[in-house]
Amino acid sequence: MKSRQIRSKVTSEGQLELSIAEVDVPSPGPDEVVVRVEASPINPSDLGLLVGPADMSQAQVSGSPNNPVLTAPIPPKLVASQADRFDQSLAAGNEGAGVVVEAGSGAAAQALKGKMVGAIAREMYSQYRVMNVAQCLELREGTTAKEGAACFVNPLTVLGMVETMRLEGHAALVHTAAASNLGQMLQKVCNDEGIDLVNVVRRPEHVALLKGLGAKHVCDTSQDSFEADLTEALIETGATLAFDATGGGPLPTQLLSCMEAAAKTKDPGFNRYGSNVYKQVYIYGGLDTSPTVLHRNFGLAWGLGGWLLTPFLERVGPEAAERLRQRVADEVTTTFASHYAKEISLAEALDPENIAVYNRRATGEKYLINPNKDVG
Repeated sequence: MKSRQIRSKVTSEGQLELSIAEVDVPSPGPDEVVVRVEASPINPSDLGLLVGPADMSQAQVSGSPNNPVLTAPIPPKLVASQADRFDQSLAAGNEGAGVVVEAGSGAAAQALKGKMVGAIAREMYSQYRVMNVAQCLELREGTTAKEGAACFVNPLTVLGMVETMRLEGHAALVHTAAASNLGQMLQKVCNDEGIDLVNVVRRPEHVALLKGLGAKHVCDTSQDSFEADLTEALIETGATLAFDATGGGPLPTQLLSCMEAAAKTKDPGFNRYGSNVYKQVYIYGGLDTSPTVLHRNFGLAWGLGGWLLTPFLERVGPEAAERLRQRVADEVTTTFASHYAKEISLAEALDPENIAVYNRRATGEKYLINPNKDVG
């Protein structure tokens, strides 16, 4: 069996090269299956490998319509950051869904034969993908590949945020870039579980979107009153934990500063070390690639760190992780439903016009790759 897949390579000369390769599909081992991938989302977490820091405004395409080759330069000051992957052709795509078309001899593998599964196995921008059964989630009967394509990264991240809040003793949450697919899922979960959530967005239309989902607290960074609005929401909710999808710029400082201002309203008076209320911001995305700017005007009871899904799942253990996975399977068409602006083929994913849209990572512009689109 052969499979076409998207490959991404950064050369030591500072060029990004995207292409479609034909590779052999190995026979599955006892606990492995072969999935015919029918849907795989382009998440922000995929774009770091797929296009990296390349200047896509200077992209050029050669080859044929069915087998395009795209090249784009990487700004000289950013080339060194890609040194670990120089001249390696890497397959892209973290998750997806499709039908198990071949299964190994093990009982768990045989039980999935012919079933629609979601998968987190990397290299998912491929027509066929061999993976261990542990990387699969059997979807409920009637669930389509499109509905199940994003059943791992965003849903489990949402549930991981809520679990982290509980594990670390916080009472409420703040989330940035909150109008995203992930942000909408988080609002639904918080609605269901009675959790106070403060949403931070960048545009007035995002406020309306989240209010339509039942959000009570939505703060718009484009408004002059943003910090005052955020502080008021933090006073009302008592939120001391934030998950920041942007990463760069002043937003982490604004979150911590407003948390400190909210804490001081409950314990006024001078303290040279700031309030005793611990405030935590986790950066889990990189929508803003500029440096993270900190102006330490929020006392000394604070933390800023990174948060990733895989270490979180390891932290809570396999039993808890499986419980979260099953909730996603049960609610993949409701709470954890994803919406896509366009479905594209492997070749269309290398079209500069499509890249210009999905690389913006903008709300409402999420793309879905169907590696078997237009294939008989």
